[in-house]
Amino acid sequence: MIENSVKDQNWMFRNFFVEDNGVEKDVLEDGRLSCAVFVSSILYLFNSGLEFTSKQRWIKFTHANIPSTEKDMQDSGWYEIKELKPGSIIIWEKKNANNSENWHMGFYVGNDVAISNDSGKGNTGIPHRHHYTYNDTRKIEKIYWHPELDQD
Repeated sequence: MIENSVKDQNWMFRNFFVEDNGVEKDVLEDGRLSCAVFVSSILYLFNSGLEFTSKQRWIKFTHANIPSTEKDMQDSGWYEIKELKPGSIIIWEKKNANNSENWHMGFYVGNDVAISNDSGKGNTGIPHRHHYTYNDTRKIEKIYWHPELDQD
């Protein structure tokens, strides 16, 4: 599903509207801030139909921000590791974009490639493949792994 999200044009994770003081607002800014929705939605979709040996879930809810996604992941058995492995989740450092500082998150798929969702640097707010450090321009702060990924 992660690999398939970058095929063609996947517009699923671009928008989430809320009412703020009577004004409708897209809190994902047309995909610019969609990385947590992308990661948590993929994890949440895989909850159904899976038999967990630990009787836990990949994640309990979908989320629109990284802090709540990270907390839910930790509560669901994800833990930090030091080395990247295909299937791990990366949280990159905060970086200033469009006058706001934001963390970023995505999936590591192997061979120095990550998949994440954002609209920075010409991306169109859809999931895309990129170098796992954005070609040494963004530091990785955390790498997460779930014990169920070790199951055969």
